[in-house]
Amino acid sequence: MESHGSTPRSRVETGKVWVDPASLPHHGHASYIGGNTPDYVKQLNYNTFMCYGVGEEDCFGYKVGKAVRFTEVNVNRKLERQGRLEATTIAEIEVTKHMLNGAGMLHGGCVAYLIDNTPLVVLGLIQNVNGVGVTQSMNVLFHSPAPQGTCLQIISTSVTLGGRVMSSRCEILDRETGRMIASAFLSKMQPAASKL
Repeated sequence: MESHGSTPRSRVETGKVWVDPASLPHHGHASYIGGNTPDYVKQLNYNTFMCYGVGEEDCFGYKVGKAVRFTEVNVNRKLERQGRLEATTIAEIEVTKHMLNGAGMLHGGCVAYLIDNTPLVVLGLIQNVNGVGVTQSMNVLFHSPAPQGTCLQIISTSVTLGGRVMSSRCEILDRETGRMIASAFLSKMQPAASKL
């Protein structure tokens, strides 16, 4: 892998399109993050978000991504789903001026960017499979506007993780009032080495 500050690449040269979160550059300490997952999972999830969700200073979404603060990372066994594991990440961010549209409300493109942070990396780390993928589809419902100063709570939960296709759901809430800002379902996939 490349050094800190460089854009990471998957291991196409070996024919293995698997991004190992442990091989990514270290980005600060994630010790402030709550939840029931081991500290190394929280750290590797944060490293993955910083490398792929945020990127370098001139990347799209850098300023927004740097302001996202994970507060919890959890994995629970769901009895109603035959004991399958479910990962949930909770993050927060305050809506600032550069996140607004012309009407002074949170931009829909920014909402999509915030939703694209998924808990699949966490579940993959726990199950020792690849949870890092590229977004294949995203279905977003916009419920209410969020003006500048709104503190958003982003709750993302895994739905499926298997083979090349994986999915998650997300809700963005006003943390203070509980008002739903947006909800979404997204699917990701492992790209074929020949397409990279």
